[in-house]
Amino acid sequence: MRRLSPPQQEALGKRVMGAIRDGMPTSEATRVFGVSRGSIRNWRNRFAEGGAEGLNSGRPGRRIGEQTKLSPDRALALVTAIVDFEPEVLDLGGKLWTLRKVVALAHRLSGVSFTEQGMGKLLRCMGFTFQRPDRGAIGADPEAMRGWVEVTYPALRERARSEGAVILFGDQVGVRSDQLSGHTWGRKGQTPVVKRTGNRFSLNAMSTISTRGELHFTVFHGTFDAAGLLAFCTRLLNHFDTKIHLVVDGHPAHRAKTVKTWAADHADHIELHHLPAYAPHLNPGELVNADLKRTLADKTITTRDQLGNEVRSFFHRVQKLPDHIRAYFRVCPVSGSVSLSVVARGGVELPVRGCCEYPCGSGVFGSVAVDRGGCGGRG
Repeated sequence: MRRLSPPQQEALGKRVMGAIRDGMPTSEATRVFGVSRGSIRNWRNRFAEGGAEGLNSGRPGRRIGEQTKLSPDRALALVTAIVDFEPEVLDLGGKLWTLRKVVALAHRLSGVSFTEQGMGKLLRCMGFTFQRPDRGAIGADPEAMRGWVEVTYPALRERARSEGAVILFGDQVGVRSDQLSGHTWGRKGQTPVVKRTGNRFSLNAMSTISTRGELHFTVFHGTFDAAGLLAFCTRLLNHFDTKIHLVVDGHPAHRAKTVKTWAADHADHIELHHLPAYAPHLNPGELVNADLKRTLADKTITTRDQLGNEVRSFFHRVQKLPDHIRAYFRVCPVSGSVSLSVVARGGVELPVRGCCEYPCGSGVFGSVAVDRGGCGGRG
């Protein structure tokens, strides 16, 4: 029996019970089907309790809530501590959670001892995975982020709707010839090597996207400054007949005096709005930059001109994919589809399926991985 998969055991149990209900003696069933009397007795009990559905195979292994070391309340306390605090805050040292630290925390919270292997199984059961963390800024203001998502942006959206205006999210990005990102397959313990050019060169770009599925961009050499931003904004004005509400981050060029003066002179046509400090996850334009860098990571680039052509090719391709552009907003808190409870954490809530009575998913968060770079100007 144990050599059979759960679906095969389920099918066999139903055949045996069908034969017994048709009058086959138990002794005959054990001989014909090659099963033990204990198995038949188990199937009889399950059939008596739940009918034919009682014979359905469930998830193999320990039953939910059976022989668990932690009660649901203590498991919830463990999950909450891991999600809400860094180890050093709980006097466990460092900023990264390891199995050794989680074992120590579980013993402190409940007096229960785990092996590191057992704790790893428990964490996976509760929806955790061992992963590289995203970076968060110490100077970030969770309340300001929440205010932007719950108050500022909804008000801006209503205002733009009443004005017949368009909201654009803009961001700049810098790309380099020696930059390496992305993942590839390789033998365990042997890090793959991707050959890149030894020549170092870079360029910058700025792009804007809207919930309509529109993308505008510029590619250029040199640093990003107020002059480059104003040149790009001027080009945007030529593309739109309606007023533009441009949402950007706190880059110094965005707050330059010349930019404020220019914006005041063109207030009937364009307004600049600034995101809270250290909140890249609130800007869907960051996902465009991450997409660009992942694309370039799979290219062999040897010259500056080739780098420029690849960057422009990426933007031109995405411009033709409005559904792809709108998808950037669906994983950003401004879309309204992401739980506001995770905004202050700088991340996007990930749905997790539970496999036991422990709390799964309700407190397990991940963040959108974005690569940031400086940039801006004319291309």
